[in-house]
Amino acid sequence: MNDVVNSPLENEIQALVDGRLDPARRVEVEAWLAAHPDEAARVRDMSAQRAAVEDAFSGLLDRPVPARLRSAVEGRVQTAPVWRMAAMVALVVVGAAGGWFANETLTAHTSATAMLTNDALRAHSLFVREKRHAVEVTAQEEAHLVTWLSRRLQAELVAPNLENEGYRLVGGRILPASDAGPAAQFMYETPDGERVTLYIEQDTVGREVGFRFTEHDGLSAFWWKDGPLVYVLTGAAPREELLGLARATKAQFAS
Repeated sequence: MNDVVNSPLENEIQALVDGRLDPARRVEVEAWLAAHPDEAARVRDMSAQRAAVEDAFSGLLDRPVPARLRSAVEGRVQTAPVWRMAAMVALVVVGAAGGWFANETLTAHTSATAMLTNDALRAHSLFVREKRHAVEVTAQEEAHLVTWLSRRLQAELVAPNLENEGYRLVGGRILPASDAGPAAQFMYETPDGERVTLYIEQDTVGREVGFRFTEHDGLSAFWWKDGPLVYVLTGAAPREELLGLARATKAQFAS
């Protein structure tokens, strides 16, 4: 009965994600989420989506409104009360999100990110099942592999050492990227044969993000930007385990 009483409403969940929930109620909702891992995972995903939108639109509210949108409200704004002027400005912002923002930023960031993660997931799915041809260059030639991939991506790479996390390097290969030239893939596996891949390509849209999470068809992936490169770590491991691997990987690349 107490669980029913403390169950948060959907608007409270949204307020929690937005940072608007009353502190006392926030404690209750977070305690409830701790006892309901499926709902907690949903809230984490909502928070990640909110952060991605904030990253995509960061700084755009300081840019001038295009003339074609401004002219739509100019006549009415001259005689409107202050509160109606504010509402019209909000309307312009919301309308812009469907065209101006979408065309100039959402397309650039979201589409590029979708291509990045799709490329990484496809490459993982294609090669992770291979036995004899999982990689082009094996871990026995690690120095050659790293030099080759660094030259092709025009950046200094390393093959991260994940042995403390239970994964050994299998090797790597070169891959085509959607719009950024070649990409690199390093593959790792556990003694039980569980594999993860690290996909790396040049960042072409100026991403400025921390870790981001995505799931598709039974696979999980964390992606992040560091310096001129963007990375995607993909596997079937649980989310928290994959995040630990992502952090261990990121720590071995110089910014």
